[in-house]
Amino acid sequence: MYSHGSESLIKQAREIQESELQKFYSRLVKLLQGKEIGHETVDSLQRLHLILSATKYTRTLPSELQKRVVPLLSSPSEQLQVLSSAVLRETLPLSGQEQNYNQENFSQLNSHAAALLLSQTGSRADLSSLCAQLLRSLESRPSEGPSHTLTNTLPILNTILTHSPECLTEDHMTVLSKKLVDWLRYASTTQGGGASSGGFFTGPRSRQPVPIAELDGSVSGDFFTVLCVGQGFTEDQWMNVYSFSMLHHWLLTYHSGSNGNTAADAANRLQLSLSLSHSHSFSNDDRSEVDGSVVSMVSATSSSSRLLPPKERLREKAFQYCQRLIEQCDRKAHKRTDTELQKACLVEAVCILDCVCVEDTSLVYRAFPCIKALYGRLSSDLSFARVLLPLAQFYLNHGEMAAVDCECVWKLVFSRFPAELFNDPFLAHELLRFLRMNLESLQVRVPQYTRSFPNLLKFLAWDSPAVVDDFVDLLPSLVTAGTAVELLHTLLDLPCLSATLVLQLRSTCLPISESGGRGLMSLDAFRSPSYRGLFLFLLRGEAGSGDTIDRLSTLHELLAEAADWPRVIQCTQTVPVLLHIFFNKVIMVADEKLLAHLILVQLERSGLLLNIPSYIKEIHRVFSCHLLRLCKLHPSLVVDQSHELLEFAGTTANVYSKEEIYTHVVWVLGEYLSVSCDSRCSVRLITSCFEALEAVLFEITSSAPPPGACSPAPRVITTLMSALAKLASRSHDLIPRVSLFLSKLRTVARGGSVPWCSDEEDLVAIVTRGEELWSLLKAPGVAQSVLTPPPHVTTPQWHRDTNVAMPLRLRLLTSLTQSQ
Repeated sequence: MYSHGSESLIKQAREIQESELQKFYSRLVKLLQGKEIGHETVDSLQRLHLILSATKYTRTLPSELQKRVVPLLSSPSEQLQVLSSAVLRETLPLSGQEQNYNQENFSQLNSHAAALLLSQTGSRADLSSLCAQLLRSLESRPSEGPSHTLTNTLPILNTILTHSPECLTEDHMTVLSKKLVDWLRYASTTQGGGASSGGFFTGPRSRQPVPIAELDGSVSGDFFTVLCVGQGFTEDQWMNVYSFSMLHHWLLTYHSGSNGNTAADAANRLQLSLSLSHSHSFSNDDRSEVDGSVVSMVSATSSSSRLLPPKERLREKAFQYCQRLIEQCDRKAHKRTDTELQKACLVEAVCILDCVCVEDTSLVYRAFPCIKALYGRLSSDLSFARVLLPLAQFYLNHGEMAAVDCECVWKLVFSRFPAELFNDPFLAHELLRFLRMNLESLQVRVPQYTRSFPNLLKFLAWDSPAVVDDFVDLLPSLVTAGTAVELLHTLLDLPCLSATLVLQLRSTCLPISESGGRGLMSLDAFRSPSYRGLFLFLLRGEAGSGDTIDRLSTLHELLAEAADWPRVIQCTQTVPVLLHIFFNKVIMVADEKLLAHLILVQLERSGLLLNIPSYIKEIHRVFSCHLLRLCKLHPSLVVDQSHELLEFAGTTANVYSKEEIYTHVVWVLGEYLSVSCDSRCSVRLITSCFEALEAVLFEITSSAPPPGACSPAPRVITTLMSALAKLASRSHDLIPRVSLFLSKLRTVARGGSVPWCSDEEDLVAIVTRGEELWSLLKAPGVAQSVLTPPPHVTTPQWHRDTNVAMPLRLRLLTSLTQSQ
């Protein structure tokens, strides 16, 4: 994990002697007493941090050294800030100084000092006390402290709220809500005198303060936002930026749920919202008819919002701020980085609008005209997909209340996004997160959701490891009685879809013909009109066009060279997991008719899979597991599908190519083909099944396996023998035929090696099992009760039931037989 040199340094740091450590402390104190801190001092601080962090024990620094290190937290050099903070976080505070340090002046507070403060708060009470001091520093006037205090304090508060939101009291929330209102709405509208600090804002240097500007270079006529530009910025303008960055988190943390307002307050809010909506509703067509921006008009009447409580007032100002941001994003930015900033601000603005509309539904009617206009402007440009997802969230939450048709939104989200942007990892994460967060609402209110699984699975086919966790949660919601069969086929064809997506991208990037180059046969097939229908079916966007492909074997031949592609291999490792989830869900929603159809699909598709041996083996294992489960839950399925099961079990080739599933098909035939499981099970059906299995068993035990095939597995042979014995115990006319075969088997085994079993131990096990069955069949009544005991014998376990006399009798017999 570490290089040899690193391990040596760590070992030296751990084994340092106390005397040597004290000398090192003294030398570092002398270095820190100097007027200038040079490279030797920095190297010594780095070594001190290594010594402190290399051991699991927390050390206490000498008081003189700690007093010298603490002032470095406010050093102009960020390197010294980082080092001093790291060193102090590895040490214990001086005795009796814990609270004193937390109560120090916040004038020199920065992010590194904040990390130290947070590390030294040992309880919720300490955090609450720290929050109270930070809030008091926010309320101080600029003249009472250095100008950079506020810009460092608010991010620290946000960090505390992330990890411990319960540390703020109601009074603290009121204070901070008021401050956020002031910073968001009433920041300065003139540029600062200093140079820009970078980050959001860039621009030429100017000596005289001038009004703030928009991203397109025009002078801003409204209040300051994060999308305003200038040469430099004042403290309250930076606080505006910080306030906006934490606004959504703040609203979600402290404004959700009941806010304790009276009915009169709610009525006043509704009346105010409706009046503002009536006075200032707008559309894209009438913007030119008003003087100034629409948000300016809303802001002009915002004095009435001063009558609202702090939470509601913050909500109103957040609403105005976000509408202004959306208006600013209509402007064409001069720089590409500013264009990306506009997209990021749109995402945040729409999320905040959604949040405040959830809290106060009266705002929905004021927000929807702006939201609809924004969606209309962006929906044709997929580069704004990141913005369109929050818009879809807004429509999902409020579209029904506003009586808005959301069909076009869901067509975009479930059709175009996966089909055209399946290879965008960020969109995949965001879209699947959107689906997981809104799963219940989507199932009830968006019928397109369950039909869109062919499109959604493209994310999984393209990048299985990154999104498999999402689909573990989403897949059960896609399984319905109407989609189950097609979804099962689609999951089995997922590796083919993965290969097809790769071919689709290569087809757009590579030329039609490459002279002197070796082309891919699969790529040629993808471009060929004769095979186009196969690939188009895999790339379909919605369910309902068919269960599977008629020419699956042809498709697998065309994609044979994709068997070693990394994306395809990753996909094959994911499918078995999803199949388990699929079958666990389908037994809850399917009737016996559908389950019977799924059994047929398993038998059919066990031989129609992309030729990847490990993949085929895993799919057979999953099929076998759930075939047993389905037949155990509904034994009548064996009679319903007896023809197909017998056809599968009577094919000798399946013994060698589909050992796992073949063994389980034979077992369910022997176990559940009984009158006790289904009254429709006739002697004729039992006899036909016996003859089919007998023929296969005779064939594989009378000759060597076909060329290129391995010997039949001992488990297959013993399962066939057991199934024949079970069937014979239910139709006694068949017992002589089984007994004759078992006696011949013993005779053949005594003659030496046999061509169908190369392992001597396996042969002994097979013969032993045959002798056991032969002995049982000599007493047909006993054979039936042993081989297929009735449920009331195996399930209740009478010897454990205290309500019957059996336990008492067993205890009595035990006491009589035990020696005293």
